[in-house]
Amino acid sequence: GHKSMENAAPSQDTDSPLSAASSSRNLEPHGKQPSLRAAKEHAMPKDLKKMLENKVIETLPGFQHVKLSVVKTILLKENFPYEGGLKIWECTFDLLAYFTKAKVKFAGKKVLDLGCGSGLLGITAFKGGSKEIHFQDYNSMVIDEVTLPNVVANSTLEDEENDVNEPDVKRCRKPKVTQLYKCRFFSGEWSEFCKLVLSSEKLFVKYDLILTSETIYNPDYYSNLHQTFLRLLSKNGRVLLASKAHYFGVGGGVHLFQKFVEERDVFKTRILKIIDEGLKRFIIEITFKFPG
Repeated sequence: GHKSMENAAPSQDTDSPLSAASSSRNLEPHGKQPSLRAAKEHAMPKDLKKMLENKVIETLPGFQHVKLSVVKTILLKENFPYEGGLKIWECTFDLLAYFTKAKVKFAGKKVLDLGCGSGLLGITAFKGGSKEIHFQDYNSMVIDEVTLPNVVANSTLEDEENDVNEPDVKRCRKPKVTQLYKCRFFSGEWSEFCKLVLSSEKLFVKYDLILTSETIYNPDYYSNLHQTFLRLLSKNGRVLLASKAHYFGVGGGVHLFQKFVEERDVFKTRILKIIDEGLKRFIIEITFKFPG
């Protein structure tokens, strides 16, 4: 599955390879493009009900503490010019399970779901009471077709659960999504995303927590990712990163990324959990070496 990622843009949890012809037509390897994909912010659509029309919503099994749902998006491959797709990657599930086991606190924190794909990491932070959640993916179509519907579906379900005394007819009439003002959505290449948020007229408050999964598969991206953490993480903030030990055919992996980070002497990394089933997987914490 990972060979196809050589031409893929960073996205944490999407996996549905396109044909070679279509992928080479639509994508260039990240960092080797003649022009970087400009970043933009995606507005929340006004008609939230319409966004979920004709969508099948499934509850993910195995998460007792947080009810998570995924909108099944059915798109023909030729209409979806993105190498990657709509399957959630296993390292995302590792990180979700870790949130529960380690009782990760989201309340009051500003959170970034970097390379968000379906947005499940950010949605969990949203449900955990984060004060602000930003979702970022390289691909604008992923934000529009996958992330946004997922966030809306999960916030709608939560409101319906809270209103158990209201009659069903009333509850189904209109989604109540009072907390969605906390969420912002961005697409574009990482350095362009940094420029966009840092140049906004309002003073940018850095992130307390950056969540990311399966974004270190290609060593070509390490410099850009390291720079993103450097520019956007608050001085006492932390990154929680989930990854496979090694990505065959692309060359990236945990040990190579840790070495890259250590050589730059800005961050320290700590292994929080090793999942030793089949191909070994890791959850890593990244924090500033010298927060001052």
